[in-house]
Amino acid sequence: MRVTLSVIKADIGGFVGHSESHPDVLAEACRAMEKAKNDGLLIDYHVTKCGDDAQLVMTHTLGTDNKVIHELAWNTFVSCTNVAKKLRLYGAGQDLLSDAFSGNVKGMGPGLAEMEIEERPSEAIICFMADKTSSGAWNMPLYKMFADPFNTIGLVIAENMHNGFVFEVHDIMQHRKIRFSTPEEIYDMLVFIGAPSRYAVKAVYHKDSGDIGAVSSTQKLALLAGRYVGKDDPVCIVRTQGTFPAVGEVLEAFAHPILVEGWMRGSHYGPLMPVSVSGSTPTRFDGPPRVIALGFQLADGKLIGPRDMFDDISFDNARQEALDAADLMRRHGPFEPHRLPLEEMEYTTMPQVTQKLQSRFEPLED
Repeated sequence: MRVTLSVIKADIGGFVGHSESHPDVLAEACRAMEKAKNDGLLIDYHVTKCGDDAQLVMTHTLGTDNKVIHELAWNTFVSCTNVAKKLRLYGAGQDLLSDAFSGNVKGMGPGLAEMEIEERPSEAIICFMADKTSSGAWNMPLYKMFADPFNTIGLVIAENMHNGFVFEVHDIMQHRKIRFSTPEEIYDMLVFIGAPSRYAVKAVYHKDSGDIGAVSSTQKLALLAGRYVGKDDPVCIVRTQGTFPAVGEVLEAFAHPILVEGWMRGSHYGPLMPVSVSGSTPTRFDGPPRVIALGFQLADGKLIGPRDMFDDISFDNARQEALDAADLMRRHGPFEPHRLPLEEMEYTTMPQVTQKLQSRFEPLED
């Protein structure tokens, strides 16, 4: 059976501040999703949250980039925003950059990851959702899952994975893309994906079959809006087992926290902490950044689950490492490397301050 999995998120109001999603907002999203399911538009759905972001997981048969599905998500977020405004939630409708739907949520604010697949006899998928970070945060985890034999032993000992995978990488500044074949082009690829503020892994494909194994959201809100409106809080879908990395190999990519951009005012580096859904409540300095993982089995398009994959004591050390790293980074205050470099601060007050002081700069003597 061919089925499309769409994961679409939006920050439509924080409770309190940027720390949590209000139950009434999520209930409104469930109401809209249930109506769409009863109308036959969706096969199934799941509504959840990561921090102050509402997350819609939907299955259907209409393919990717479908106007009807995208309009459903948009209208759902609009109705949720109305609830958020009534509750005086912080930043109500923050991720909705337009007053009207234009046919596709791409470029309109919400984050989006979609894949159309031929459902396997056992189709295990994991949906990753992050808060207080940016597109590109999945670069290192996806590299570990699909290209690093120290993380994924299947690349070495599983015959159906041994030939490797193909990574589609997007240059989000110049709006172009390139594909790298691994393992032979790993070094070339790392030149680019090692700079996640500009280059983001959009998708990963099995080299032999061409089947999609992972897809992520890559838009940057600041580029879309021309101003700082919050971090992108990206989503990612990963297929597991069979010709793809096992569930344990996929999750192993988060066994140690990595530093990502985001955190307070989207202007700091901080550790990406793997947490349960209930633990995705960033409050310390509006952080540190969080990632959740929901596991589903697909059965004729129905979402069996979810399992809260990071609700596991084996990730306690990763969480402690993240807390220790948070302490280290916070000691730097407004200094780099905690604060983002200047080129990443162009959508904050930095340009205005620079312009104000421009006349006070003097040339250095030779």
